[in-house]
Amino acid sequence: MKNKRGFGFLIIAAVYALAIVFGIVIYRISPGAYWLKLLLADIAATAFVFVFSVLLKNASVYDPYWSVQPVVILLGFLLSRGFTPVGAALFAVVTIWGVRLTANWAYTFHGLDHQDWRYTMLHEKTGALYPVVNFLGIHLFPTLVVYCVTLPAVVAIETGAEWSRLCLFGLLLSLAATVLQGVSDFQLHRFRKAGKTGFIREGLWTHARHPNYLGEILMWWGVAFASIAALNGVWQLVFGAILNTLMFVFISIPMADRHQARKADFDAYKSETHALWLF
Repeated sequence: MKNKRGFGFLIIAAVYALAIVFGIVIYRISPGAYWLKLLLADIAATAFVFVFSVLLKNASVYDPYWSVQPVVILLGFLLSRGFTPVGAALFAVVTIWGVRLTANWAYTFHGLDHQDWRYTMLHEKTGALYPVVNFLGIHLFPTLVVYCVTLPAVVAIETGAEWSRLCLFGLLLSLAATVLQGVSDFQLHRFRKAGKTGFIREGLWTHARHPNYLGEILMWWGVAFASIAALNGVWQLVFGAILNTLMFVFISIPMADRHQARKADFDAYKSETHALWLF
């Protein structure tokens, strides 16, 4: 049954529904400020998903977490604190991004018997240490990044931040980044569906090796800027956008490039393209 897409979707939906409930319970019973309660709840929900990824022997069970959890978190705070112009706008932008990215995951989902090549590679490299790497590297670290990039919007909602004209710049940047990411993913799917081999050098991929990553980076810079503008300059909240950028620049891009380096002429391809910039 693990190779059945429908069965896989059903199992993952059930795991995430239970993880959300578990996270809500942990949030309600945890002491401290809302940001600490959210952090504990987020980690608890991640641990819940991790258990099932181990039981199902597939770390890719965690993959939708990146795009689902921010939407769930912001919706929960909006329902608790009430809808304001800033909160509603931030939630709308994050939801558009989350729905698109989750749909992209669903499109590429083949079943519970298929695992992301990066996790398989880590398993092969780390051997007996893989369970630790699996939890800390594949599950917990991305969760902490998700938490940090979502926190500016959470603070804006929780504190009832007021609309600023500068918010519009950040929101438009996030929307543009979502479109950029969506177009680049579409072009990549079309390239693969056509059965082409080698390196994609079409559309947004003409001069950039990772335009989809650029979209993901800019998305959270936009959320951070819009939130900080509404909060009148709580600049420490930009930490999440910085952390997210560093993760892609120093972890995701090098890992993807090493994977691509197995193909012939990669050195020439790399010298002719930028990692992120489109021109």
